[in-house]
Amino acid sequence: MNSITISRRRFAQLLSAGAAGALVKPALSFAKTNPVTQPPATLLTRSVRLSSNENPYGPSPHGLKAMTEAFNLACRYPDEHAAVLAEDVAKLNGVNADRILLGDGSGEILNLCAETFTGSERGKLVAADPTFEAILHHAAAKRAEVVKIPLTDSFAHDISKMGAVANAGLIYICNPNNPTASITPKNELADFISKTSPTTMILVDEAYFHYADSPEYESVIPLIKDHPNLIVARTFSKIYGMAGLRCGYAVAQPETIAQLRSHQSWDSVNIMAVAAASASLNDANQVANGRRLNQETRTFVTSELEAMDYKHIPSQANFVMIDVKGPVVPLIKALKERNVEVGRLFPALPNHMRVTIGKKTEMEAFLSAFRQVSA
Repeated sequence: MNSITISRRRFAQLLSAGAAGALVKPALSFAKTNPVTQPPATLLTRSVRLSSNENPYGPSPHGLKAMTEAFNLACRYPDEHAAVLAEDVAKLNGVNADRILLGDGSGEILNLCAETFTGSERGKLVAADPTFEAILHHAAAKRAEVVKIPLTDSFAHDISKMGAVANAGLIYICNPNNPTASITPKNELADFISKTSPTTMILVDEAYFHYADSPEYESVIPLIKDHPNLIVARTFSKIYGMAGLRCGYAVAQPETIAQLRSHQSWDSVNIMAVAAASASLNDANQVANGRRLNQETRTFVTSELEAMDYKHIPSQANFVMIDVKGPVVPLIKALKERNVEVGRLFPALPNHMRVTIGKKTEMEAFLSAFRQVSA
């Protein structure tokens, strides 16, 4: 993404012009082509997908409309529009735009951090066990040593042990943590950040930030101004319902952003994702409704599980981690045979099952199948 900026009004004009252009284009005709046969609806809907922590309610209506209006901009690189989104994201988080780097989902941000700050010359990657594995794989691909530190008994990051690892180039903290949906308390994390050597980078992954409502949880973005070694990753894949579009961002001091950008492919965020993300930020209902629906359905599911005498880790995200009282792999397979897909095995917690919070009807289907396979 380059540094070209464009006004919000101009961005809207470009979107409108794109839509208008689409209206005046002559229709294409291919007389000899055969009609596309759509698969039966049952093939598209037969599985209940609770395996990837997606938002089942989808993108904001504003985002869907913006994508439609952006169809005719697909021939353009997203530079100017990405600059608008970066400005909006910066304003939302109370920072300047030079502290924002857009990415192809927060997954790209994690990859960039591994590439920039780990390896034989930069140092080890330190992460919790279990946590989101993508950055571990990225660091290993860079031939970095990966050090995994077990979570505490309360499923928080054991940050004192993580900070004690010698020659750490990057410490990764997923908060709320995936797959446990647990948090590391704000005071402990802030103290850890303040005491960590400035030569060691800290990446806090806040993909599930919007779902957390515990008084013990807080974003660390406000701490970035005082800590040049702190990076925060965010995504539009969760509360904003845009997992398939791939859009995320990093927040850090300008020098760190410049380091990450030097490893990034140009224009890695596509124009449809940029348009949808920009529009979604202006839809207050998207976040509020997403939180409410997730909380209501999560409470329903966990209450049903408790009535069945199954415990779970207290969740601050859009999924729950259930203690199934025995090896989870057979249950995962048995549920899949009943067209219910749940999370994969996490070896550090072999008796726990991660289940995404879907719509209530989906969770009723899960509970019905779970009663069958756990009997």
